[in-house]
Amino acid sequence: MDKQRLTLSVLTLFPLAIACGAEAGSDSVGSSPVTGVHWTVDSLTVDGKTSRSPGSAYLKIAEDGEVSGNFGCNGFGSTATIKGDRVDFGEIQMTDMGCPKEPMTFEASMSRTFADDTLTSAVKGDKLTLTTDGGDRVSLSKEQDAPLYGTKWTITSLGDGDTAHSLPAGAKAHFVLDEKRGTLSGNLGCNDVSANATVRDGHITLGTPKTTRMMCDGSLMDTEKTLLSLFDGTVTYQLDHRSLALTSENGTSVGAVADE
Repeated sequence: MDKQRLTLSVLTLFPLAIACGAEAGSDSVGSSPVTGVHWTVDSLTVDGKTSRSPGSAYLKIAEDGEVSGNFGCNGFGSTATIKGDRVDFGEIQMTDMGCPKEPMTFEASMSRTFADDTLTSAVKGDKLTLTTDGGDRVSLSKEQDAPLYGTKWTITSLGDGDTAHSLPAGAKAHFVLDEKRGTLSGNLGCNDVSANATVRDGHITLGTPKTTRMMCDGSLMDTEKTLLSLFDGTVTYQLDHRSLALTSENGTSVGAVADE
């Protein structure tokens, strides 16, 4: 799993043609209770057997029909057409990162469920169920967005240009932004770090880092070196629900998720 390459540019979306010739993104999509919500996947039931989600799987359908999500390991993109309680997904494009057996098995089943059938949606409170005509179903829950400040952001990937890789085993890099103090504090995968941090207009300006001085394995020190390159400069940030992406001026990218 270490340093598996992840192509970030493959989430190209394709229109979905349905029987009557309409395209995804019709007006009927925007009026659906399914859209505009980040749905976390709780479980998947196929052939009567229920599997719990590995925790990273989710689905989001925008009001224009654009679909984004994660199948348990890899991210995916698509389009959706919604008519009443019926949901049709267009051609699905996925990233190509390797993960352990359990999330990969879940991913294979969930991606087939989305691709093979029209799904019937049922929303009850904060719960959504998507059911195939054959009785397989995906159970999901509405999840609130994570705030930028005060959230423990666990770093999951580092990138350069269009590619990214997961952190090496044992790297527990994370950070927290403190709005009142105007600081960032956390861990670089080996050493603790703190610095001044100013957030403005989609950018975070990071000051000179202060770190502990512990030595770790080579892969952890390489991770730390990459993360240290973000300091004494300005990074752009994109916050999407419980995911945070940072990009430095020299093209280094950091992916992070909100800790539970």
